[in-house]
Amino acid sequence: ERRRGWELKRGGPLESIGVPLGRHVRSYNHLQGDVRRRKLFSFQKFFLRIDTNGRVNGTKSILEITSVDVGVVAIKGLGSNYYLAISRKGELYGAREFGIDCTLKERIEENGYNTYASAEWRNKKRQMFVGLSVHGRPLRGKKTRRRNMATHFLPIMV
Repeated sequence: ERRRGWELKRGGPLESIGVPLGRHVRSYNHLQGDVRRRKLFSFQKFFLRIDTNGRVNGTKSILEITSVDVGVVAIKGLGSNYYLAISRKGELYGAREFGIDCTLKERIEENGYNTYASAEWRNKKRQMFVGLSVHGRPLRGKKTRRRNMATHFLPIMV
């Protein structure tokens, strides 16, 4: 059985204890669980915000981070009730309803910051990340990379 890049082998000794086998084995158990209310502070000194018109920009806002799957989250602006989404073209926007554009892979980087990449869409086999420019404007996912500091966010408890 193959599921989203994970290769599982039936009947193996580790299968009985629930360990997935394959080349993409990572542990994201720390990212599962309840809804987390956070402000996402970018390395560019802005808080990520989804406004009441669904626009994404960098000012203060409280966000709700909900686990959808292991290592996959949905981010919702509490004030606007819009979900953070990345379109197939890599554009950040606010979606009124939760959909496939709203699923984001959350990863904690070596420097302690989190990155959020589209779980569904890629650009030329590269991940597209949520990022804010030095002016607080959303970056296009096609231009972002994991090592780009504009894509790094610190979740701050509210």
